Amino acid sequence: MAVDEREPAKGLDLPVFEDEEIDLSDLRWEDSIVFAAFWILAVVVFLQFFTRYVLNDSLGWTEEIARYLLIGVTFAGAALAVRKQSHIAVEFLYRWVPRRGRVVAQAVIDVIAIIFYIALAWFSAGIAMRTKSGMVSIDVPKSVIYWGVAACFVAMAAYAVVVAWRHWKTQTSPLIDPEAHAAHILD
Repeated sequence: MAVDEREPAKGLDLPVFEDEEIDLSDLRWEDSIVFAAFWILAVVVFLQFFTRYVLNDSLGWTEEIARYLLIGVTFAGAALAVRKQSHIAVEFLYRWVPRRGRVVAQAVIDVIAIIFYIALAWFSAGIAMRTKSGMVSIDVPKSVIYWGVAACFVAMAAYAVVVAWRHWKTQTSPLIDPEAHAAHILD
């Protein structure tokens, strides 16, 4: 008896996975900056791998540039995560707190986050102003990296203010009303 490889064996209940529809409605112009930096990072890392292991003659600047691109992608991506409210959160305790308590807790969390982002922007700017050294492989001051990190923290603070205002105005968020915000995930 021949086995048809195109059909699953009878009696097996295999899960059927379907591709999810990709929703690009929440993309903005600043997402393209992170996207471009990520792909430049991928090209630089591939170039580093190719020159080191295939050509056996590594380009000296690729490691340093990859490091700084990774820093940029990390902090710019964190700013986008603030905008999309996709940072991790401890939701466990919210299940037993009444809705009014969740609203107050969300407001406190929003204020703490804004203060945190502003403080880190301030500290990053302070480090940038005190940094006088340059990068090893290219003639660019290291302070450029710290100013970029400070700018990302300013963006995080600005997005956090917008998100906090939206939470206050609508009196809802994924932590306050998880069922309402999870409906689009289950569809």
